[in-house]
Amino acid sequence: MSRTSRTGRFIRTTALVAPLLALLSGCSLDSKNISGMGFPKDASSVNDISISLWQGAWIAAAVVGVFTLILILWPAVFHRAKVGQPEFPKQTQYNIPVEILYTVIPFIIVAVLFYFTAVKQEKIIDKTSPVKHEISVNGFQWSWQFGYQEAGENAVVTGTPAQPPTLYLPQGEKVRFTLTANDVVHGFWIPAFMIQMQNLPGETNHLQFTANKLGEFPGRCNILCGRNHSQMLFKVKVVTPEQYQNYLNTLKAGAA
Repeated sequence: MSRTSRTGRFIRTTALVAPLLALLSGCSLDSKNISGMGFPKDASSVNDISISLWQGAWIAAAVVGVFTLILILWPAVFHRAKVGQPEFPKQTQYNIPVEILYTVIPFIIVAVLFYFTAVKQEKIIDKTSPVKHEISVNGFQWSWQFGYQEAGENAVVTGTPAQPPTLYLPQGEKVRFTLTANDVVHGFWIPAFMIQMQNLPGETNHLQFTANKLGEFPGRCNILCGRNHSQMLFKVKVVTPEQYQNYLNTLKAGAA
């Protein structure tokens, strides 16, 4: 087979694979039928938005990895030196069509991923939709303080490294969080909810989402903030709206 025909076949094959990669990285997949790949599904409104992007990115990476492995093994197996071959085969310095192709395809994949990431990010950080509850989250070395504004200014829960605090959330009701820090940068992170945002000293960040599943979920600081960073833990407890209201009443009575 001539070099020209081999190049043409390679380009045609790659051109067929490129739309598949873009499609996968664009996450036009039924995420309900695919593993969460390390994250629980439907745990929060953020999971509902992010899970298909997470799955699509992993699948696209797998396809790229397999395709790259084939490209590595193909010449090693089918173009190895023949027994008794007296000299090296003809060496090719460059191939402009192939070089253009393996520059354009990664650009397309990255562009598609960037587009869908930007779209989903705008939904996640939306602060305009109405919320039912307000909670302040203050990070300090080395624990957390949660303030429940509905129960009054003094309705706060402050943790310590030895006794991490519990953040109560109502199931199915959107909560807006006001994030601050007293000293250095901290990271408010709930891994199961696929969400994190920084607590910045001198700045205020806002985040809102809905917890969908009842249960307890670990939370932590995910930004190195000092020697006891690893002890900046907290627990998220998602309860029914009635239980949440009872909890607010308990805080209100304790703060009176």
